[in-house]
Amino acid sequence: MTPQTRRLTAAALAAVLIGAIAVVLYVTPSMPVHDAPGPPALLAKLRPAEKPAPIPAIAVADATGRLHKLSEFRGRYMLLNLWATWCAPCVRELPALAGLQAAVGPKSVEIVPVNVGRSTAAETAAFLKSHNAGALPIYVDSSFAFLRAFRAYGLPVTVLVDPQGREIARATGAVSWDAKDSIAYFKSLKGTAKSPS
Repeated sequence: MTPQTRRLTAAALAAVLIGAIAVVLYVTPSMPVHDAPGPPALLAKLRPAEKPAPIPAIAVADATGRLHKLSEFRGRYMLLNLWATWCAPCVRELPALAGLQAAVGPKSVEIVPVNVGRSTAAETAAFLKSHNAGALPIYVDSSFAFLRAFRAYGLPVTVLVDPQGREIARATGAVSWDAKDSIAYFKSLKGTAKSPS
């Protein structure tokens, strides 16, 4: 093989390789290169749903006893957190949820922490305040409706709901919600309707 033939062969192979890479990156639909990145490693417990599904049509009581349907939170992302005062991992992550809410604001992601224990609204408010999470809203479900509806077999359980009211991801166990990378991820969700990948 002459040097000129080798150069032409190498150039042809390079062109084929570049073309193949371009097809994989920009044409193959299963590999969207320009989509928003998925959650950071700190949010590894936040696992995407196999298929987004509407959340149950149930209601929760606020600090005054007024019932709020979960559908009231549609139009923005919601991080629904099921917790109880007797659950040590729940208590550890409450300040992180408060930190996330302070960092992203309710217009972007609404944090809805639901106390699924037997505490009253007043007891829940005092508990949150004493655990550096007093800025979180008070929601109480003493009927265990949320545990049944969301099939929560352990606590804490946190469900990420998209603006259309569909569960798109779920975490079981405590998570570093207020870590820098976590906050950046939730800020990136503002105005989008993409599920984590």
